[in-house]
Amino acid sequence: MKLRPTHVTGIALLLSGALLGAAPAGAANALMSVQQKFRSLDTDHDGYVSRSEMQKAPGYTRAFDEADENHDGRLDADEFVKAEGIYERISAANYVADSVITAKVKAALLKQRQLNSLDVSVETYQGHVLLSGFVDDAKQKARAIQVASSVAGVVDVKDGLALR
Repeated sequence: MKLRPTHVTGIALLLSGALLGAAPAGAANALMSVQQKFRSLDTDHDGYVSRSEMQKAPGYTRAFDEADENHDGRLDADEFVKAEGIYERISAANYVADSVITAKVKAALLKQRQLNSLDVSVETYQGHVLLSGFVDDAKQKARAIQVASSVAGVVDVKDGLALR
């Protein structure tokens, strides 16, 4: 049997319904917090969140644009729920991308024989890499920063390295 997109959607709804039935309090709390967020952003209480009202929630520009199905420049409650989902998906994708960058930087540092990279920690947020930990001298410090900067996806490198 070949599944059509409508079948997949139906199966997903069925599964989500089963999950909601298994944990109604958690799902109800999540929905309630989205409703509360909608009400708090709807400062003029017109039942919509406008683009200017949404500016109070940074990072939602893309989610707002994708969720505004009727392109009227505002989100009703249903569109807002969709925007929340889009925002969460974007946030998860960014987290995964940052994790990949962190792994690539760590791997690149490990390849450097003249650098004791096990003492160097790497953290990434939106492509911005923070190197921290200890190196033996200024030459190793400069090399670690150079190597991290050369990794694809790295926007910039912040130096938090200390000399032993």
